Amino acid sequence: MSWRPQYRSSKFRNVYGKAASREHCFDGIPITKNVHDNHFCAVNARFLAIVTESAGGGSFLVIPLEQTGRIEPNYPKVCGHQGNVLDIKWNPFIENIIASCSEDTSVRIWEIPEGGLKRNMTEAVLELYGHSRRVGLVEWHPTTNNILFSAGYDYKVLIWNLEVGEPVKMIDCHTDVILCLSFNADGSLVATTCKDKRLRVLEPRSGRVLQEASCKNHRVNRVVFLGSTKRLLTTGVSRWNTRQIALWDQEDLSMPLIEEEIDGLSGLLFPFYDADTHMLYLAGKGDGNIRYYEIGSEKPYLSYLMEFRSPAPQKGLGVMPKHGLDVSACEVFRFYKLITLKGLIEPISMIVPRRSETYQEDIYPMTPGTEPALTPDEWLSGVNRDPILMSLKEGYKRNSKIVFKAPVREKKSVVVNGIDLLENVPPRTENEV
Repeated sequence: MSWRPQYRSSKFRNVYGKAASREHCFDGIPITKNVHDNHFCAVNARFLAIVTESAGGGSFLVIPLEQTGRIEPNYPKVCGHQGNVLDIKWNPFIENIIASCSEDTSVRIWEIPEGGLKRNMTEAVLELYGHSRRVGLVEWHPTTNNILFSAGYDYKVLIWNLEVGEPVKMIDCHTDVILCLSFNADGSLVATTCKDKRLRVLEPRSGRVLQEASCKNHRVNRVVFLGSTKRLLTTGVSRWNTRQIALWDQEDLSMPLIEEEIDGLSGLLFPFYDADTHMLYLAGKGDGNIRYYEIGSEKPYLSYLMEFRSPAPQKGLGVMPKHGLDVSACEVFRFYKLITLKGLIEPISMIVPRRSETYQEDIYPMTPGTEPALTPDEWLSGVNRDPILMSLKEGYKRNSKIVFKAPVREKKSVVVNGIDLLENVPPRTENEV
């Protein structure tokens, strides 16, 4: 039998990246010089938030998306933290609520006024104290309103119920600094990577470790759940210090399904997964390229599509939620690239080339919308529900009716699982910078 090459038909084979013109970029922004491995950028359908360089305390800018061009040096900031801001994330269900965490050990919730800031904002609607060290990560629960996860340099993950303003659960199984958190589609599982070179899959409400991988050949940095495929993808470094990715079965982390070397550069690889198109994007910190792949259910699992190239190195990338994309231009993904050298934020659109002007049903399936599927009490009692889906056909016009109400409370000791978190501080380690 003669050998024939295998041809794969894919509607995303010709996806290309298109950088916005200079007048559609955000210019003159003093992007933070902090070396913490985060994106320092968060974006939703209305606002762009960027962590900035500031003297004495930490601050970030919040800019309405339509306000492109040069940003004035005295543009108002959110500046209530006493230490550098390390991570910011928009609430997926309430568009003007943003969470930030900082070296000052606090997590804060901010309510951005309609139309953006007119003056500096120093008062958060909610201040959350529970970590005894700096807080490096915040992450909103994907299907439940008012549930926030934070990970600190005290090796703990706290789960906050913002309706009461208290930590309601503590995950205390890590032995070093937590590098990354990722949820599966319904938020019933969370995967973490840690400086102790272990990849863990946890049940967040009980804190139980369901699966654990000790990565000897593949030092994991970042992890992402691949939608509802029951698979995980990690980026990391091989024993020869080359950048690589690995694909795992979430129910068996004994061996990766595949490991693939990417290149010999040193910057961290950030993975982004789009469950609607089954596309994976890999962007290296400090280089200007974004590679993209299609993920299949059968071997070889990963099919390389193309690469967006740019000479300007990226410090981090914000990602627009699906309902903020331009469906008339067949845009399937949009990055907001932080270019520190120029003080520039550059939108990059991933576009499927199509001639037709009509709505492309096949590249825009029903996607998770802006309505929460659960209340905090339902989720904490053990209920899991898939996200409520929305169609992008009519264009996103519906404003969420949910309003954030901050609880009134006094500062006191923070006791979770019978332990006062602010009293029990782990010893300092050499890993703590």
